[in-house]
Amino acid sequence: MIVGVGVDVVDVARFERVLARTPGIADRLFTAGERQLGPAQERPLPSLAARFAAKEALAKVLGAPRGLAWLDAEVVTEATGRPRLEVRGSVAAAAVAAGVARWHLSLAHDGGSAVAVVVGES
Repeated sequence: MIVGVGVDVVDVARFERVLARTPGIADRLFTAGERQLGPAQERPLPSLAARFAAKEALAKVLGAPRGLAWLDAEVVTEATGRPRLEVRGSVAAAAVAAGVARWHLSLAHDGGSAVAVVVGES
């Protein structure tokens, strides 16, 4: 059963300005794995913006309760290239309270925008 659906759109250029204007914000929003493609390669900005959209969409699924920590939700990439959400801590607790047992995630970026759709399933 579907518990909730969340969607979020991020303007990539605006997101870039926020990252440039606020030193250290990327470390507060993203895990090391989310920021890196590999040991020596940072994730491209549109891809990072889509991950931010995923976290916003996830919060919408849960009803945006207070106390969610950005680093308690992580977008990981499976070997197939498919994105997947991993939750822990405050986000995992909110998911249990909302009855979410499984997450579905879709990410896209094109034309200066990044979008994420998240579905929470019981």
